[in-house]
Amino acid sequence: MGVMQKALRGRILGAIAATALMAVLPLTASAQGLIRDAEIEKILRDYGDPLFEAAGLKPEDVRIYIVQDDTLNAFVAGGPNLFLHTGLIMETKTPEELKGVMAHETGHMALGHNVTREKQAGGAFQNTSLITMGLGALALFAGAPDAALALFGSASQFGMLSAFKFTRAEESAADQFGLNILETTHQSADGLPGFMEHFRYEELMSESRRDPYFRSHPISSDRISAITRRAKEISAHAQPQSQKAIDDLAMMKAKLVGFIGPPSRVLSRYPASDTSEPAKYARAIAAYRAVDIKAALSMIQELIDTDPTDPYFYELKGQILFESGRAEESVGPHRKSVNLSPHAALLKVNLARSLIATKSDEAVKEAEGLLMDALQLEADNAFAWNQLAVCYAKQDRIGDADLATAEEAYITGDMARAFTFARRARDKLTLDTPNGQRADDIMALADPRNRPQGQQRRGLSDMTLKLEGAGH
Repeated sequence: MGVMQKALRGRILGAIAATALMAVLPLTASAQGLIRDAEIEKILRDYGDPLFEAAGLKPEDVRIYIVQDDTLNAFVAGGPNLFLHTGLIMETKTPEELKGVMAHETGHMALGHNVTREKQAGGAFQNTSLITMGLGALALFAGAPDAALALFGSASQFGMLSAFKFTRAEESAADQFGLNILETTHQSADGLPGFMEHFRYEELMSESRRDPYFRSHPISSDRISAITRRAKEISAHAQPQSQKAIDDLAMMKAKLVGFIGPPSRVLSRYPASDTSEPAKYARAIAAYRAVDIKAALSMIQELIDTDPTDPYFYELKGQILFESGRAEESVGPHRKSVNLSPHAALLKVNLARSLIATKSDEAVKEAEGLLMDALQLEADNAFAWNQLAVCYAKQDRIGDADLATAEEAYITGDMARAFTFARRARDKLTLDTPNGQRADDIMALADPRNRPQGQQRRGLSDMTLKLEGAGH
C-alpha cells in the first residue's frame, strides 16, 4: 500500500503536525504549538511556492509550519522546512512584507545556512511538548506531547532559538538571494525593507526585549540601506500585487485574530461598524468561540450568501455545527467544502469525522473512502489514521483497525503503543498481504529491543529533523 509506505520525510514532518483529538481546549494567545488550517496553509503555499521554485527548490519538498505564538519570528530548520509565527503574520501590513520575509528565509534555506547552524548547536532542546490545532477551523486540541521530542522545546526554552544568530555575511547573502527570487518572480521587493523599517526601533532595545526574529536577524541601518537600494531597482519593474493576494492576507489575519486571543482583540480590530468581509469573518469566529452558536451560524451564513464559492466558509459552518453536537447537520456544509476544494486533505477529514458521528453504515463506508483519499494527500496525518481506525472498528475489521492505530502511534512517536497494536494487527491479518507486511514492518521499527534506552517513546529518534540550534 503506497499510502502506508511514504518516504521517511513524510513520517518525520507529519509528527510535527499530527492532530490527536483527545480534548477540546479554548484557544488562547498563550498556548504555543503548531496549527493546522486548510485556508491559511493554502494562502501561505500560494505566496511561497513561486519563491521556492525560483530558488531552485521543489515546492513539494518544502513544508510550511505555522507556530501559534504572538511574537514576531520566522525560521528554517532541518532542511526545507519554513516556520512562521502567527504574530509575524498578523503584524505584516501587506503581502509584500510577508513575502519579503518568506523570500529572505528561503534564501537561508537554499544557501544551507540552517544546516550550518544546527551542526554548531548540539542538543539544546529536550522535555518537549506539542499542542496541535486543526481540522480546518482553528479549534485547539491537546496533541501528543512526546510527538515533537526532536522538534520543539518547551515554551520557556523556545526563546532559546533566538540565540543562534546568523553572521552578517549570511544575513546579507540571504537578503540578496531573497531579493533575487522576488525579481525572478516579477514581484515588488519593497516589502522586505518595509518590514525592517517598520520595526527599526528593535535595534534600540536591549537584547532580551527584542522579538525573536530580530535577535536572530539583527537590524542595522547599513543593512536596511543596502536592501532598500536594490529593492527600489527591482520594484520599478515589478508587477503589482494581485487583489487576491491582498484579500487573502486580510482574511488570513482575520481568521487568526478571531481564533487567537481574547474577544476584545476582535472587537478592537473589527468593530461592528466594519462591514468588510474579513471583519464579518473574525466576528463570526469570535461568536463561535463565545458559544453564541445562533449568532455564529447567522454570521457565517451571511458570508456564504455573499460568496457561495468559498470552501472555508462552509468549513467553518460545518465546524460550528459539529462542535455544537449537530453532526448530521454538519455533513452538508463539510461536503460542500470538499466539493469546492477537492484536494484539501483537512477538509476531507472534517467531512469523514462528521459522517462517522452519524453512525450510519453507509456514512461510515463513505468516511473510509474520504480518509483513504486524505492519506493519499497526507500519509502522515495522524488524526486521519485515528479516524480510519474508528471506521474499520465499526465494520468489525479489527485487524485493519489495529494497524491504523499502530500507524497513528508511530507517526506521533508513541513507539510502545505502535508496537503493541502492530503486533495485534499482525496476529489478525494475513502476513503475505500488504497490510500484514506493514504491520510486521511497524513491529520491527517500534520494537523496544531495537531502541536505545530512554527512546521508547521518541518515535522521531531515527529522524534527521531537529531544531537543535535551528537557524532563523
